[in-house]
Amino acid sequence: MDFIKRKKTKKIYVGDVDIGGLAPIRVQSMTNTRTQDYEATIEQIKRLEEIGCEIIRVSVNDIEAAKAIKKIKENIKIPLIADVHFDYKLAVLGVENGADGVRINPGNIGDSKRVAIIVDACKANNAVLRIGVNSGSLEKELKKKYKHPTPEALVESGLRWVRKIEKRNFFNMKISLKSSCVRDSYMSYLLFSEKCDYPLHVGITEAGSGIRGAIKSGVGIGLILARGIGDTIRVSLTGDPLQEVIAGYEILRSLGLRKRGVEIISCPTCGRTEIDVNGLVNKLEPWLSKVDLPIKVAIMGCVVNGPGEAREADIGIAGGKDVGVIFKEGKVIKKVYHLNNLISEFKEELKKYIQERKGVPYEVQ
Repeated sequence: MDFIKRKKTKKIYVGDVDIGGLAPIRVQSMTNTRTQDYEATIEQIKRLEEIGCEIIRVSVNDIEAAKAIKKIKENIKIPLIADVHFDYKLAVLGVENGADGVRINPGNIGDSKRVAIIVDACKANNAVLRIGVNSGSLEKELKKKYKHPTPEALVESGLRWVRKIEKRNFFNMKISLKSSCVRDSYMSYLLFSEKCDYPLHVGITEAGSGIRGAIKSGVGIGLILARGIGDTIRVSLTGDPLQEVIAGYEILRSLGLRKRGVEIISCPTCGRTEIDVNGLVNKLEPWLSKVDLPIKVAIMGCVVNGPGEAREADIGIAGGKDVGVIFKEGKVIKKVYHLNNLISEFKEELKKYIQERKGVPYEVQ
């Protein structure tokens, strides 16, 4: 019996990536470079691609940024979404320069005529439109009606714009209803999902940084996904967007919804620990993030109990005072007496293991 029964939504394509219709829940992120600086933006997107980012969004806040999309698209592999606020002309220019989709906030983009112009541009360029309802920028009349950005207000805003856009014979869209409040986001998605079958992009807006932001996003996004709702996700974290992608896959993995890349199992340490487990994790994590094979890697602080406690891991290491061990499927396969060599020895064994699983030579830089 499946833990989560996903709701089947309408299938659309952002570039060549399918969304909805029970396609895999896609992990996306947003660059924090200036889009006008297309070289820096391209470099960041390529790093995001390496760790599994499937859709990228860039800020388009002026004409120069909109025009930079053409150069960026020529140098990346994943679909690109233009994020536009206030100026509908920038949305049009973004898709004309090759954006695979555009995200607008109906609360600040303007009246129906302006949205109609954006819709026509998306239709002409085979681009997807995301209606990004946000608690911080609801339409004035809805603020007056509800006094507060309640879930009901967010849902009414989203449905209003869906119906307006459908009247222009356009159905290539997905919806988000984000709040910085977990409870309001959860209720908004539940209510909207009952009324509409367009793909939903899920996230908790302005979640914060580091562990606080990750926890808030994990709880909020996890609650929504556990109800079978959601077709794409973004973990909105202050800082390096690579952390957003890592967190996104961890949320999906923990719910059994995606299996991509390495799951790290590491001990919390105790009085028996005689090696810097946190240091090992920090050194190995960036390297392991580039491995796309779904495997469990253990990093343990005790050579006595490490392999046994992490028996469910595919491969792992454990360190002691004078010796480290590399173990595979609960059995020690190598002892390392110079701990400075533990990481390099482990990397070589992991490459061999991946090659065994894939049946082809495998190299991780």
